[in-house]
Amino acid sequence: MIRTLLVGTAALALLGACSQSDDPADAAAAAVNATQDAASVPVGQASAATLGANTAGGFVTALATSDMYELAAADIAEAKSTNAGVKELAGMIKTDHTASTAKLKTLAPTEAADTTLPTGMDERRQGLIDNLNAAAPADFDRVFLTQQVAAHNEALTLLNGFKDHTETPGLAALATEVIPKVTMHRDRAQTMLDAM
Repeated sequence: MIRTLLVGTAALALLGACSQSDDPADAAAAAVNATQDAASVPVGQASAATLGANTAGGFVTALATSDMYELAAADIAEAKSTNAGVKELAGMIKTDHTASTAKLKTLAPTEAADTTLPTGMDERRQGLIDNLNAAAPADFDRVFLTQQVAAHNEALTLLNGFKDHTETPGLAALATEVIPKVTMHRDRAQTMLDAM
């Protein structure tokens, strides 16, 4: 898993260095954004494996924040991408993560009563959204897909770590239910990214 994270981090850094813009300032900004995205990967994985996967409150907060990021990223992809496959993936992400959020909102009050659902993204995910918004048109699909692979891997770490949480069977069932959809999103994003 560490090797996968390092390879992903290196790929993100190279993406920024290979920005297709002729303007040196744009290329420098793309490199900084790619480095920020890459730094987000190990932080997200560690958080999903520890805080989110161990307590009901941590799981609820992590899943709600993950869904918010996914929905915002999908909205941007639908608006900015010209690739039909990317737009289709964004539509699936919106459908599935909207459903996940709705179920989470019904379960959280009873199974994580002491946890308030977040109303906004954390700073790390907002940074990813900012970088996605700043991506040059020529780089957009690659940035989006790279972020999606990393974000869905993070979500899978969270979900797999929580699916056997017997103290909150409803939340555990939600984690189990969402795993195949998140896996499908990740695999589609990876397939499209590999084809670029």
